[in-house]
Amino acid sequence: MKQQTAGLFLLGASGYSALEILWRGYTHWTMALTGGAVLVGLNRLRPRVRAEKPLARCLCGAACITAAEYVVGCTVNRKYRMGVWDYSRERGNIQGQVCPKYAALWMLLAAPFMLPQ
Repeated sequence: MKQQTAGLFLLGASGYSALEILWRGYTHWTMALTGGAVLVGLNRLRPRVRAEKPLARCLCGAACITAAEYVVGCTVNRKYRMGVWDYSRERGNIQGQVCPKYAALWMLLAAPFMLPQ
């Protein structure tokens, strides 16, 4: 179990970092930690939503990712002023840390992991 969790953490850390580099051209070490933690969290969430419809499972995954982004954002961007990202110019943002546009993208990102059972 510990080996699987470590593997998922490394997969999430490297995968999220790679996606962010492709999307923005750079990443930050805190995003690797966030990506690893999120994939481990999604792995624990998946059996709990197994009976839900596919869209609901993806929405749950997106909510998990968005919540993690908000907590990490409030910590690294607002408390420690690291300036990792700023969504304050995005429509519907919450304190510049999360926004509907990226929450929708997280739904797509969660789909490959949340849909197979």
